[in-house]
Amino acid sequence: MATTPAPTAPRSAVRSLLRLWPYVRPVRARLGTAAVVAVVASCTGLVIPLVLKWIVDGPVADRDTGGVWLGALYLLLLGIAEAALFGLRRWLVARPLAGVEAAMRADLYRHLQRLPVAFHDRWASGQLLSRGTTDLMLLRMFLAFPLTFLLVNSVTILVGVLIMLAQDWTLGLVLLAPALPVMVVCWLFEKRYSQVARRAQDQVGDLTTLVEESVLGIRIIKGFGRHRSQALAFRDLSRTLRGTELAKARLLAGIFAAITTLPELAIGAALVLGTVQVADGDLSAGTLVAFLSTALALRWPVESIGFLLAMSQEAATATERYFEVMDAAPESGTGQPADAAAPVPVPTRARARSQNRSSDHDGLRFENVRFRYPDAEAGSVPVLDGVDLHVRHGETMALVGGTGSGKTTLTALVPRLHEVTAGRITLDGVDITAMPRQELRTLVAVAFEEPTLFSAGVGENVLMGAADTAGEAELRRALAVAQADFVHALPQGTDTQVGEQGLSLSGGQRQRLALARAVVGTPRFLVLDDPLSALDVHTEALVEAALRRVLAGTTALVVAHRPSTVLLADRVALLSGGRVTAVGTHHELLRTNAEYAWLMSGRTETSERETR
Repeated sequence: MATTPAPTAPRSAVRSLLRLWPYVRPVRARLGTAAVVAVVASCTGLVIPLVLKWIVDGPVADRDTGGVWLGALYLLLLGIAEAALFGLRRWLVARPLAGVEAAMRADLYRHLQRLPVAFHDRWASGQLLSRGTTDLMLLRMFLAFPLTFLLVNSVTILVGVLIMLAQDWTLGLVLLAPALPVMVVCWLFEKRYSQVARRAQDQVGDLTTLVEESVLGIRIIKGFGRHRSQALAFRDLSRTLRGTELAKARLLAGIFAAITTLPELAIGAALVLGTVQVADGDLSAGTLVAFLSTALALRWPVESIGFLLAMSQEAATATERYFEVMDAAPESGTGQPADAAAPVPVPTRARARSQNRSSDHDGLRFENVRFRYPDAEAGSVPVLDGVDLHVRHGETMALVGGTGSGKTTLTALVPRLHEVTAGRITLDGVDITAMPRQELRTLVAVAFEEPTLFSAGVGENVLMGAADTAGEAELRRALAVAQADFVHALPQGTDTQVGEQGLSLSGGQRQRLALARAVVGTPRFLVLDDPLSALDVHTEALVEAALRRVLAGTTALVVAHRPSTVLLADRVALLSGGRVTAVGTHHELLRTNAEYAWLMSGRTETSERETR
């Protein structure tokens, strides 16, 4: 199972969140307007205590019933205005933030398509899924609520404190007493919560990976009766995540207790002191009512600090996780890999095309190719070391070797699914690293030993290997070559949905569709990794007969394990220990190379047993 690389060095929450600015910038005017509206709405609520003061010290003291009703009308209008302004704020942010989330998700998906295969080999798919779903949801929630209300509540608290100080500065100082302890608590909370939040989000990714693998591998789980062990693994991960979430809850409970208790004690002290002042005639009852009403109105802005900080920390860790993927270097368009040896001079494309087809530059050539996987230890033995091989224009070359000899790795280098560590590969004399990847992959078609199909129609899966202009005629021709006429008997023919991973089809059917996808675009270069391994001998013979006509018009490199597949080739290359040790025809190598004869004798005996 792929793992998740260790997280990068932690940044401050502010620095992490500032990386969202390029996405927020296009909608900054609307978000700014929403923030201003929210500030006005919150400050409108602070006018209510002043109206209460006027009612108590005026109409109530004077026993003016009409004044009381007028004050009630003012309070009603202020309440309606506050509610309307908060509703307007929500309307202002809904559409732009949905757009921000969609843009970030689209960029993430686009970037994932451009990342090299080595990246996907290292990363668990569940971790990538959680970054594109859960993390982006957290970011949208942060932009919709904490980002605005950290500002709104700060302004509200400042204005409220000024109002209370204007009412009575001694009571105001009493309420300000908990400010320093609250700030210390928030600082400690922020440091600890960021670590727990990151751990929880990584564990969600691990759990997502387990669920995804269990669904995709349900046949293996059922076939080997491993449902209990998978359930136990799921339970262990769930319990780990539960423990982390409880740790988050404990931290939140702690900060809520501190942020709630300290201001409440201050309000209680202010109430006692204010009551004494009213009794002594040093303070009017209306002023005390206004003061306490303002203090109570500030309870939510103060108490929400912990909640807003928690959401901000989760958004900061979500931002870090998102940009861990976005910061990964994509496949370069052209150019040698950073650790490659000095390149051999590359002829221009015009010059390459002008060369005679009999030139040694034509076809597919590997020149002193060396390859080591990017995450391999320094000094480890390379998978391929000094591979020299020339597949002439229009020739079919079979690639034979024992398990682990590097055959599949060598074929993956041609379309640049991996980059060579040293040496170079040329197509008709042009170094593949000098070509844009898009152009290279229109010249080279591939079919892998493990065929991958998508949740789409049969026709859509096959036509992925052709230009957008390909139509029904090309589809029928490719299906005929791959002996995949079984699709016409499916319920909706070529429009039949094959289901996730194509698991609704047999292994041989999937492999034939993958082969049809490789040949549908009539590519100039064809790379096939044991494309007939899942076929029965009768279907294999039919496919080989049709494939022979296709191979006659292209330059092909075919990984072969069966003698019948080897016989499709003009020549055979033996790969052993990461090197090409022999090249010749099948019959020449049988006579002159003991390793090749041993490999083919085993294949032949196996084939004979299969036909009995």
